[in-house]
Amino acid sequence: MAAVVEHLPPALTASSEPPPLFDGTTRLYISYVCPFAQRVWITRNYKGLQDKIKLVAIDLQDRPAWYKEKVYAQNKVPSLEHENKVIGESLDLVKYLDAHFEGPSVIPEDPAKKEFAEELLAYTDKVNGTIYGSFKGGDAVKASGEVFDQLETALGKFEDGPFFLGQFSLVDIAYAPFIERFQLVLADVFNYDITAGRPKLAAWIEEINKIDAYKVTRQDPKGLVDQFRKRFLTPQ
Repeated sequence: MAAVVEHLPPALTASSEPPPLFDGTTRLYISYVCPFAQRVWITRNYKGLQDKIKLVAIDLQDRPAWYKEKVYAQNKVPSLEHENKVIGESLDLVKYLDAHFEGPSVIPEDPAKKEFAEELLAYTDKVNGTIYGSFKGGDAVKASGEVFDQLETALGKFEDGPFFLGQFSLVDIAYAPFIERFQLVLADVFNYDITAGRPKLAAWIEEINKIDAYKVTRQDPKGLVDQFRKRFLTPQ
């Protein structure tokens, strides 16, 4: 599938006017630096919906008041404006896009893969909580190592491809934005290579980086590391 070249709109700030809301346009509200929003952005791209779903980027550090007042009361991203309603939550939105829009499915038909997918999706909160928590205080290398050992094992369950369910799916979409960040921060700040001794994880990272739908959502590595340093390593 050829990559779609898309001009990304600038992030809207507190001084920005809102788009013409509920005019029939389907809009995906994201932040370019939010890993949860990145999940839905990847799904949109993978299904080839760039012309069907308009991206609206929000500056989370200077977010416009109208976003909470008129779009999404939870005042978080991602959210989707579709058919005169707005819904949120990243994994729910990945499934929503898959069910309501055309394009290649990210949900497997095989029952065993569906069941394993739900197990891995349920595990994402523990993964993120464990690693983020270790950045705030604890042994980040030890905590991360245990998590990535579990993921290495998970990557060996199906042998029909390099991804979590063999073929690319919503599970890879759920994990990719976070592994992208963890790999960078652990290498830069803690001098820890998450792929060392984990050939399946190394292959997964190599293959996911070839997927155009994901590649165009990746952020500047230095910016991500600087963001983490400011959030977790700067004395409060």
